[in-house]
Amino acid sequence: MRRDAFRAPGETVRFAAKETSPAGRNVALNIQHPRPPVATPNDLDAYWMPFTANRAFKRKPRMLAGAKDMHYFTTDGRAILDGAAGMWCSNAGHNRDSIVDAIQKQAAAIDYAPPFQFGHPKAFELASRVAALAPKGLEHVFFCNSGSEAVDTALKIALAYHNGRGEAGRTRLIGRERGYHGVGFGGISVGGMVNNRKMFGTLLTGVDHLPTTYDREKQAFSKGEPDYGAHFADDLERIVGLHGANTIAAVIVEPMAGSTGVLPSPKGYLKRLREITEKHGILLIFDEVITGYGRLGYAFAAERYGVTPDLITFAKGITNGAVPMGGVAVRDGIFDSFMKGPDYMVEFFHGYTYSAHPLACAAGLATLDIYREEGLFERARALEPKWADALMELRKEPNVVDIRTVGITAGIDLTPNKDGVGRGGRDARGSPCHDHARVTRAAGATVCLPPPLIISESQIGELMDKVAKVIRAVA
Repeated sequence: MRRDAFRAPGETVRFAAKETSPAGRNVALNIQHPRPPVATPNDLDAYWMPFTANRAFKRKPRMLAGAKDMHYFTTDGRAILDGAAGMWCSNAGHNRDSIVDAIQKQAAAIDYAPPFQFGHPKAFELASRVAALAPKGLEHVFFCNSGSEAVDTALKIALAYHNGRGEAGRTRLIGRERGYHGVGFGGISVGGMVNNRKMFGTLLTGVDHLPTTYDREKQAFSKGEPDYGAHFADDLERIVGLHGANTIAAVIVEPMAGSTGVLPSPKGYLKRLREITEKHGILLIFDEVITGYGRLGYAFAAERYGVTPDLITFAKGITNGAVPMGGVAVRDGIFDSFMKGPDYMVEFFHGYTYSAHPLACAAGLATLDIYREEGLFERARALEPKWADALMELRKEPNVVDIRTVGITAGIDLTPNKDGVGRGGRDARGSPCHDHARVTRAAGATVCLPPPLIISESQIGELMDKVAKVIRAVA
């Protein structure tokens, strides 16, 4: 059947040439799907938008009405190239047919199943699939609904683990400056981004922070992991000396700090953290909400770096962003420590109404099938050098002071403009971004680029051209 037989009424379609990806998958180049306009509500006031300048947005809304593969579609029908995988989550592109079909079929079979004292088959199937992708020894999976919930779950597991072993004094949690671990009270306590913390009082007590791993003077314009900075991990010894190892439950870090502006871990840094935590009996948690499911070329970044933590948090890419889901992969010894006492007793008093939701599990299984069948993790590894080279061409643009790349991710630091620190990145994300038909993320003065892993080489060139125009527009 001709492909345009699936065209929606009033929709026009332009197809371009084909390109074969390193995974052997045909990728359509520069496909544009103009679509009919979609009505926008007259009253935008009721919705309090998250992490958004509400007043500015509602004066000049940027509305999305559809999505497919590498593009979003605005309410006026324009195609916008997605340079951010939604919000770091749509790794396989948008509206993939097999994921949509899986969600629809599951909704027709069982729309909701209570996760306490009941189960449904797809929850156990998905847990097994996730465990098979995780590093050896992390064979158990606890499901929740977001990265924020995954982090708070991991922190509670760490605290309860030590308590159950007779080390109830291990209550201190160690995060890192410029770290992002969601917006729960646990996550913002161990996180290190000031705007996420400053309005909410003292947060959790007994929290300390490692220094950031970023030093622009010695790391600027690095492709992949910077050579300089492994020694930043040694600050954990100072923290141990200050508080005592027997008071510290866990250290949590992102293998790549994404939301703060794409800060790859320096070479050897994570291995050094693992050595120090093992030495002192401290659990190591990798927050892989962003780095999981192919973003750095592997199912989990732990595999890229050859470091096995005790717990891994995940979300976003597990369902390709189609249905909210998160979780924690847990080391066998930690799980086994809970499986004691009478077997009719609840072992861990924690969970959520929507843990392992049937629609999320169906979406997760279909998503993992796409990753496997299309070789998207391997494709990301093969594409990484070309992606990095293309990004570094932007260093000649005005006000660019640093570019960092790792996996299929990049952070571009712009000189803050005269109107205030951080305006450069936010301005580049706003109207110029919308006008130049592409979506990116922003973190202060940094433009973040984590596109879907299905991006073609020609679309990389298109994205770089659009980003260059935006950088010039806000210079």
